[in-house]
Amino acid sequence: MVLSKRERILAIATLLVLGALAANAMIISPLDKRRQRTTNEKLELEAQVAQAQNLFDRRKMLERKWKGLLSEGMRSDADAESRIARALDEWSRQTRLELSSVKPERTSTEKGMNEITFVVAGRGGLDAVASFLYKVETSELPVKVTDMQLGSAGESGDSMSLQLRISAMYMGASQKTSEKPSQKQPEANDHDEEQLF
Repeated sequence: MVLSKRERILAIATLLVLGALAANAMIISPLDKRRQRTTNEKLELEAQVAQAQNLFDRRKMLERKWKGLLSEGMRSDADAESRIARALDEWSRQTRLELSSVKPERTSTEKGMNEITFVVAGRGGLDAVASFLYKVETSELPVKVTDMQLGSAGESGDSMSLQLRISAMYMGASQKTSEKPSQKQPEANDHDEEQLF
């Protein structure tokens, strides 16, 4: 069977279209999907790297902050109690919350860290209570609210009563004194060696 020129052109065009469709289905589409998958994986990995870098930066910042807290930290029960009491008094003046009582309670020691708990009762407007809680939560001191009770003295809500249990952590004197001799011990050894020669 002899094809005319027009039929040959149509047959060649049909074969080319079918070949292009087959190439698209077998080669181009899978490659495009793989490229898209690779692009998505690259974006996810870049996001993970950025998150890890932020974590390392945050760790460095927190280490500096922790070292600062340790160097200027509270050294004894009396020091911790007085610093927290002064801070509570300052926060109450700044926020206009009238504190009716502040009672410290010493609690257990855990892994070289001591904890002192303050039971605080006060009265003031809702804005004063909110500001006081914000001061406690954003403080540089190692304190946190462990229990809170909030009540209204009247139906208008102008006067609120607040009871808080605030926990503060500090390093015990026994751990700080045990660190100091270990640092001075090499100097004593150097002095002993000088006497031997």
